Amino acid sequence: MARSGRLAGPPTLGDVRLTEFWARMEERFGAAYARSFAADYRLSTLGGTVDEALARGEEAKTVWRAVCTEVDVPGHLH
Repeated sequence: MARSGRLAGPPTLGDVRLTEFWARMEERFGAAYARSFAADYRLSTLGGTVDEALARGEEAKTVWRAVCTEVDVPGHLH
């Protein structure tokens, strides 16, 4: 059990699992470029990079929406 009293499970931010977030990033940008984009590209709506936003606790779904707005793609790829 995790310290919060919840069962330990996959890492999550809000209602969107980080694994789903990264799957969407990789589908949109490709595996290698997704990580580069997340580390290097500053999004004004996030006040920094994707990695910085996630590290400070932004919900993955909020970060995903900011990415979609920035690069003008729909939130759902399929």
